[in-house]
Amino acid sequence: MAEDVASRLCQLKINLFLEPVQEVDYNSEKDYKTPKNTDNEVIFGPMKLKQSTMSILLVFAKEDAQSDGYWWATEKIGYKCCIATNAEGALECFLDKHPDVVIIDNRNNKHFDAEALCRSMRATKASQHTVIVAVMKRLSTDKDEPSVLPLIKAGFNKRVVENQNLSACINELLCLEYGEVRTQLQLSAANALFCALDNVSDAVEIASDDHEIQYVNHAWERLMGYGSEEVMEKDCMEVTKNDHNKPDLQDAINTQLKKGKYWEGTYYTRRKNGEILPSHCHFSPVLGPTGQVSHIISVKTTTTDTSVMERFKDTDYSVVNGGVYGFPRRRESITKIHSMTIEAPITKVINIINAAQENSPITVVQALDRVLEILRTSELYSPFLAQQLRADEDPMTTDLVGGIMSQSMKRQLMASTQDVNSNSSSKASHPLYTHIPTHPTTLAQVPDHIKVILQSEPSWDFDIISLEKATKHRPLVYLGLKTLMRFGVCEYFHVNERCLTNWLTVIETNYHSSNSYHNSTHAADVLHATAYFLEQDRNKAVLDQSDIICSLISAIIHDVDHPGRTNAFLINEGNQLAILYNDQAVLESHHSALAFQLSWKNDSANIFKGLDNDEYRSTRQNIIDMVLATEMRHHFEHLNKFVNSVNKATLKYEDTSSMSGNGSPDSTMVLHQLSTPENRLLIKRMLIKCADVANPCRPLDLCVEWGKRIAEEYFNQTEEEKTRGLPVVMPVFDRKTCSIPKSQISFIDVFINDMFDAWDYYCNVPELITHLQNNYRHWQQEDDTLSNREGQLEQDASPGGENS
Repeated sequence: MAEDVASRLCQLKINLFLEPVQEVDYNSEKDYKTPKNTDNEVIFGPMKLKQSTMSILLVFAKEDAQSDGYWWATEKIGYKCCIATNAEGALECFLDKHPDVVIIDNRNNKHFDAEALCRSMRATKASQHTVIVAVMKRLSTDKDEPSVLPLIKAGFNKRVVENQNLSACINELLCLEYGEVRTQLQLSAANALFCALDNVSDAVEIASDDHEIQYVNHAWERLMGYGSEEVMEKDCMEVTKNDHNKPDLQDAINTQLKKGKYWEGTYYTRRKNGEILPSHCHFSPVLGPTGQVSHIISVKTTTTDTSVMERFKDTDYSVVNGGVYGFPRRRESITKIHSMTIEAPITKVINIINAAQENSPITVVQALDRVLEILRTSELYSPFLAQQLRADEDPMTTDLVGGIMSQSMKRQLMASTQDVNSNSSSKASHPLYTHIPTHPTTLAQVPDHIKVILQSEPSWDFDIISLEKATKHRPLVYLGLKTLMRFGVCEYFHVNERCLTNWLTVIETNYHSSNSYHNSTHAADVLHATAYFLEQDRNKAVLDQSDIICSLISAIIHDVDHPGRTNAFLINEGNQLAILYNDQAVLESHHSALAFQLSWKNDSANIFKGLDNDEYRSTRQNIIDMVLATEMRHHFEHLNKFVNSVNKATLKYEDTSSMSGNGSPDSTMVLHQLSTPENRLLIKRMLIKCADVANPCRPLDLCVEWGKRIAEEYFNQTEEEKTRGLPVVMPVFDRKTCSIPKSQISFIDVFINDMFDAWDYYCNVPELITHLQNNYRHWQQEDDTLSNREGQLEQDASPGGENS
């Protein structure tokens, strides 16, 4: 086989050199060998290019070892190859085939002038991106090497010294492909970019770093009245210079460009006929390989409408790096803003960053610009959850998260929902009980069987469901009384035990016992978790008595008068609470407001009556803040703030303690940092949030029970939404099709894991993490069992199955 190929090639070359001018035809099956290499992807900025199989034109007057070396090399690699033996044939082949590389024999000028042939090729438009190589004679070491300038002036890109070795020829061709040829491919793509620039409506100008014009597009020529040849290499600032721009404007623009930052704003332009036009101009620097500015891009958007021009006179569009595009701002307003003494913390941060940019390297300036862009968002701590949910293929997770966090579901104005007085379990007005039942209890009067259950109250594994049964669905009064007395609530509020009992009774009476989940048992469960967290050493060291008391009260009232429906449901049905609170944190606002109303309506149940005005305002504000923190819409904001502020301070505390001892000045200072009002606020928010959704961290039997109860509430809501024609907030919670294990898995994945990892890192609650891991495995096993059962049922029901 190899001998046949060699014989054919030898015969081909003999035939080529028998004629004065001959070449290998690309399309000839006899002479053209199918390339072995495939197209390669080449990146040119944001463009992706394809580098096709390289084509080569060999121009050798006589066959010799050098021409054979290149021929065999092209055959070995799989390149396209064409051979010519004289200048006329070479030029004709060049114009017909447009090869990527032309290799011309320049060792002997008897048959043709290599430099003249190269000049002839360069005179054609097709040669702009062709690589032309001259093969030079190898000289003895004692001779001086001739100058390469004549070859460069003739148009050669490269010269190589003759080397007949096949490997050397292969290496030379590969270097050409991945070097000069690939570079020329990238440069040829610039033609497409210039074509695009010539067809846009904005005036585009490219200048050097010295402001010498190097390119203008057709829109620029039409706008300015100049032809491109008239302004090339002229100073762009001088071409459009006029007296309408502020004297220091050009210096301000140059300062921005030297920093590697763009400038955007109003810029007056002088046309060739002397007319002055206002333009919205965008100057951008282009950085070269050294990191210095190599080019300056100017894009002008303008109009000849006189009314628009008049409006430009009194406005200032000067916007630097990220201002509102095209939005006029009056100078007086800017002056007033800068003269204000009111400055928010985030404004101080932005001003510090702006100051730091002044003397920073361009790379740092650009990084800080990105920082400023992020800081300008209104939701600094909220992740891009919407994008994540859209990409999530699990409808359970999407519906669960969307239903829990949504506060602005679109209302459907259907006939069945226009009557705001329609019957609804959630809209039916729940009677507010302000009187004290006839059988109040004190701690000494708690029945023995309930005391036995309450003995395990300090343990995390405390069984709240057993207490619910023993107290006939009144666990909050009994657990609340024992817990609050233990933490000295009566002493703090300056009230007696009877007043505290009365208050607990009023609050519990206003929880809906008909709710499967959001009832007083849930409130008692959250109170227990809150008390457990408050007993942890870290919280004892950081929180003061006011924080502790407010946390306990917040846990007790955090869901009072909950209707068993989500905020989104109330908003969709036009509930009076949603109207009252403007669709913002509807239930959370109602819980805190109602708790204070109930307290003040009955003096014998008002635990706040012993506080002075300052103490009451502080206590009230703390309680409201914690109850509002239970709204899930801001879950990720609270979590991110906690991690970035509290957990990082905790890490520092642990590092300093390990290095210098727990009682060292360094560790004491960091503990003081944890105890700042700002950090204590974040800790209290996270504390009640963790207590509110601690079900997945409870012992397995309690975890399963709570999972069933919350699902039952969601089932009831979905059924009511369908019955009344309301938007269905969480469609997956259909009683007939919903998988409770899957819903719990989704809830843990999205909300629980990260939050309790952060909480455990702060206050060390390993027993919760152990329960969480065990419960998660349980739900996964349950989900697998249900999936297998459903698969078996589908198989049995299919044709050929057992039930067919």
